[in-house]
Amino acid sequence: MAKSTLGALAFAVSMTLGGAAMAGSAYDYAFEKIEGGALPMSQFKGKAVLVVNTASFCGYTYQYEGLEKLWKSYKDKGLVIVGVPANNFGGQEPGSNAEIQTFCTAKYDVDFPMASKVSVVGSDAHPFYKWAKDTLGDSKAPKWNFHKYLVSADGTLVGAFPSAVEPGSKELTGAIDKALAK
Repeated sequence: MAKSTLGALAFAVSMTLGGAAMAGSAYDYAFEKIEGGALPMSQFKGKAVLVVNTASFCGYTYQYEGLEKLWKSYKDKGLVIVGVPANNFGGQEPGSNAEIQTFCTAKYDVDFPMASKVSVVGSDAHPFYKWAKDTLGDSKAPKWNFHKYLVSADGTLVGAFPSAVEPGSKELTGAIDKALAK
């Protein structure tokens, strides 16, 4: 086998097993769409991406409204928001993907891409979240719902924002502006 083929095979095995150590960028990961089908991060190459773990029954659930406003304001400038439902904190996302999608659409008119429900912490965390934790450190891992990771247009993880950082805050919009300027 050629050396490059072995490297590709090792990477594929690592990703299949949930290993994040070999991944070079956020674009090496994929989620599943909430409505079914693949949601590869690579489709967002060249755009900044805000990945947010969400929950329908959280004190921060109102942030869906701010995320939708942010999406409408920035999508033509090159920002993509990806909502990632998770039931890791307080059991605040117990529903099925269909129930979550209905809730988000009916209550908040969510139009940005939504992934299917995954785990975002612990040994069963989605590989993107394992990679983000490995990249930025334990202190930047989600501690609650509506934690936000910002990815630059080249797939580099450039920031983490805890739940209390509002979607329209200067802290977050400033970081988005900077990521879009690269």
